[in-house]
Amino acid sequence: MMEKQALLDAFFHIFHKKDHLRVFFSPGRINLIGEHTDYNGGYVFPGAITYGTYGVVRQRTDRNVRLHSSNFPEDGIIEFTLDTLEYEDEHGWGNYPKGMIKFIQETYGTIPNGFDLFVSGNIPNGAGLSSSASLELLMGVVLDELFELNIERIDMVKIGQKTENQFIGVNSGIMDQFAVGMGKKDCGILLDCDTLQYEYAPLHLTDHKILIMNTNKRRELAESNYNIRRAECEEALHRLKSKLDIRALGDLTEAQFDDHKELIADPILEKRAKHAVYENARTVKALHALKKGELGEFGRLMDESHQSLRDDYEVTGIELDTLVEAAWNHSGTLGARMTGAGFGGCAIALVGNDYVESFKKNVGDQYKQKIGYEATFYTASIGDGTKEL
Repeated sequence: MMEKQALLDAFFHIFHKKDHLRVFFSPGRINLIGEHTDYNGGYVFPGAITYGTYGVVRQRTDRNVRLHSSNFPEDGIIEFTLDTLEYEDEHGWGNYPKGMIKFIQETYGTIPNGFDLFVSGNIPNGAGLSSSASLELLMGVVLDELFELNIERIDMVKIGQKTENQFIGVNSGIMDQFAVGMGKKDCGILLDCDTLQYEYAPLHLTDHKILIMNTNKRRELAESNYNIRRAECEEALHRLKSKLDIRALGDLTEAQFDDHKELIADPILEKRAKHAVYENARTVKALHALKKGELGEFGRLMDESHQSLRDDYEVTGIELDTLVEAAWNHSGTLGARMTGAGFGGCAIALVGNDYVESFKKNVGDQYKQKIGYEATFYTASIGDGTKEL
């Protein structure tokens, strides 16, 4: 948690004003289980975390918008007006807020005046914890509160995804923005990305912590492999549809898949489809486990998820496998798995409070010995969605 006074001081340092300041926080997210299920018509199971993006804002009397981020100080102050909201390469990270302003004005009318916004985030860069969705929802909630727009939160989430897809040009699903915007303290969210039906699941971790383990390997391969996996799943679905009346792999139960998998007639495609079907089933089992307070069962499902992502979906890689296998072998670990697209990025583990320090040391040592550089560990709490502080 960043100190509010430090944020106010940082705003003053950049913009030289100290009156009428308002402070906001927008979380990052982890996906607890349900990986590569969203585009296969299945469920995901994210939660908002207490790492995220802080914003300090002050209204202006003209139509100028000025942005500054402590994470990108070399960019200085990014400046534009409410009337010129085009994507510009040189505005870098500022294009995320700009896209949100553009689409909110298109739907909710012209914003009457500009503002100065200081941004400071503590989400590790490139870790796959959704810093872009965090920034999008921060901007949306700032506008909503400053100008009393009364935007329904689900609609804000959709504008965040629209910004990502149409303004930034990244073809991502809605999970990140949903988890960031709709997060709830001590709860995971079972979400159907197609219908946006969702249900909160209690995640009371009095005796355990969620550890985020960052491989510190940038995910250069994730994008191309992601597109290949999507295509493989689409082909498997196409072959299953020759006999089955389904719309997505997520429509199948495990038993239905096992009864009809020979229709796929390709061992690689069969493995990809199996992951999508079985992983989707795991998300529903995870919801029931948490409702009953069975953390051990939840941990076991996390382990199964990683094994499937490693063996059937083949998106883990040596860095993630090394971290997760070291976590499995450590006392006090209930479960561990990669989270996110894979090929680097992060894994998560559910670890007993008394084991956290030894876990970081031992798992970290094993990782460095095998991979040659350090992993970074963060203790995450599951927190609320974007809000004013």
